[in-house]
Amino acid sequence: MTSPTTDPVVKSYREQISDNDLKILEALNKRIKLVKSLKDYKESAGLSFYDAAQEDWVITFLSRANRGPLTDEGLRTIYACILEVAKREAVLMTSAESK
Repeated sequence: MTSPTTDPVVKSYREQISDNDLKILEALNKRIKLVKSLKDYKESAGLSFYDAAQEDWVITFLSRANRGPLTDEGLRTIYACILEVAKREAVLMTSAESK
């Protein structure tokens, strides 16, 4: 009998999950950089950084595109976190640049 640490099927799934996690991480970092660039532009143009209507649009757009198995509730939960963290990280990047 194999253990979860030596089972080749478990190992294969874990490797695939890790590969996917790296892609998610790369996409999140790219998103944060884009949010930072947008923040900088909006501030230079005298526009408000936060746009609740845009955040609602993002969730609606992604909900319509979602084919599952992620539920709409799961999508909303994840994206509420992603949107909040991306805004916070963009602000932190600005603070770090000004030091």
